[in-house]
Amino acid sequence: MESSKNPLVCFFDSGIGGLGLLYECVHRLPRVDFIYFADNFRVPYGNLSKAEILKYTVEVFDEINKLNPAAAVVACNTVTAHCIEYLRKKYPFKIIGVQPAVKPAAACGKCIVLATEATAKSDSLNSLVKDYGKGVTEVFACRGLADYIEQNIFSLSESEIIKFLPDADTQGVVLGCTHYAFAGEVIGKYYNCPIFDGIKGTADNLTAKLGISDHCTARAHKIMFRGGDSAKNKAVFNMLLKKRGSYSQNSGN
Repeated sequence: MESSKNPLVCFFDSGIGGLGLLYECVHRLPRVDFIYFADNFRVPYGNLSKAEILKYTVEVFDEINKLNPAAAVVACNTVTAHCIEYLRKKYPFKIIGVQPAVKPAAACGKCIVLATEATAKSDSLNSLVKDYGKGVTEVFACRGLADYIEQNIFSLSESEIIKFLPDADTQGVVLGCTHYAFAGEVIGKYYNCPIFDGIKGTADNLTAKLGISDHCTARAHKIMFRGGDSAKNKAVFNMLLKKRGSYSQNSGN
């Protein structure tokens, strides 16, 4: 990318899941350039072994490292759960992960966490539930849901999404995979309760890490897409812009 004073933030997700988080961060940080890295052709990471997840993630982060970013955001719950500490030790830039919003959900009473199989089994999530779940939080693995959303993002079916959801009596649902945010409305309707995700908390964290002093130019940001199916990722992001509202931007490939 061309030289500028704007800080660069790189995002990584296995596929389209992190685009909702990217939208939130772009909305908050109009003087930052963004590159979204994805690995759509191997999605979902939730079905992979820990060794495979780490291997593929490091391949992407080695590319990110060459760009000397101000920060990188792991926009994938599975990668955050299994790799975040390793990444922070290996690379010199700030690395922010996304975590399920267990604490605010548990404050509502009995709640469930919906996650991929790899995330559901992770020490990270189970420690989070133990520390903040108040003994009323149960984790469910939704095998196949992230893949369904990835493959059918432009034609999601309420009846198909429901097939992946467990039967549960709950007062709150935590979305433990960023892909699930695209089905959040359906999930909330199905359980008839509030939905919680880690998007706002992660955006808050990134904003705090960068600091207002980093926003030092008047030029609108760039948003670029690398790796995986970049054309699809750009199309999904543009869909979010259309649904939620657009703003001045320059986008590239």
